[in-house]
Amino acid sequence: MQKWTAVFFATLVLGTVALVIFPAGRHGASVGTPVADAGAPDVTDGDAVDLSDASTTDADTAVESAQQVDGGGTVLLSGEAPPGLAADAPKSVVFGVVLVTYRGAQGVLPTARTRDAALELVKQLAELAKTDFKAAVAKGDKGSMENAGRLPRGVLEPAPEYVLFSLPKGGVSEPVDTPRGYWIVQRIE
Repeated sequence: MQKWTAVFFATLVLGTVALVIFPAGRHGASVGTPVADAGAPDVTDGDAVDLSDASTTDADTAVESAQQVDGGGTVLLSGEAPPGLAADAPKSVVFGVVLVTYRGAQGVLPTARTRDAALELVKQLAELAKTDFKAAVAKGDKGSMENAGRLPRGVLEPAPEYVLFSLPKGGVSEPVDTPRGYWIVQRIE
């Protein structure tokens, strides 16, 4: 009996570890797997998107599609790659976050708001967060919190990591895109 109990619990632990290491996104796809978007170019890791003869609308769609493929978080909202962190940047920070999700972000239902609607909302909340972070958290989506705890460097994607670890204590960021949606972060310590 003890042998079977041990086998059962070992299987349970291995299954749990497998779920943590290999999480499944929606419809069984792994996290970060692109979701087909009608009208958007087919972009996979390493492929370039040729925008030379595309109209502004097509270019915007192609850039948005490319951002969705990498899951967000690799570029700032300006479209620039984030610079490296300063040598005196903290090794870990305590922070709060306002989350605004959109269709295509990790763990978000396909019926969620569009990326453009989320961008409009996050810009409004960013203005509020500068004067009243707690009120902005209350108006953000589920997952927003005044204190998300301590986070070491090297965990986040390049853009949100640069934004968070470049803030002074008490500072509130502009919106930043992440694989989970748009974030506005406040560095607590």
